[in-house]
Parts: sequence; C-alpha cells; structure tokens
Amino acid sequence: MTQMRDVQLPADVCAAAERKFGHVFGTLEELLVFVLRDLSRDEAARADQAEQRLVEERLRELGYL
Repeated sequence: MTQMRDVQLPADVCAAAERKFGHVFGTLEELLVFVLRDLSRDEAARADQAEQRLVEERLRELGYL
C-alpha cells in the first residue's frame, strides 16, 4: 500500500479546481496526483533532453556529427 501524506491548500483554490476539473476527476486528490505525476515526468523528460544535447555537443566536438 502506498503511504499517504496530508497537504494543506487554500480552500478557494480547491473549490476552483473542483469546479473546473470535477467532471474529469472524481476527487481533488485524484486531480493532484495526476498533476504531480505529470509534472514529475516532465522534469525527467527535460533532464533527458538536456543530457541528449550534451552528448550531441560532445560528439560534434569530436567530429562525429
């Protein structure tokens, strides 16, 4: 079972999110899990892209590209 943590958010932000995304996500918690997972993946993708650029730059400097 996954451990859970409590998070405190402003009530007006929660209400706005529930109004806007309530029809897509069953609960505010589901919305937040989705958003946080997506942001985490995006960071990993950016890191991969940065690493790929670095490798390409090194290969260019060595004359392979």
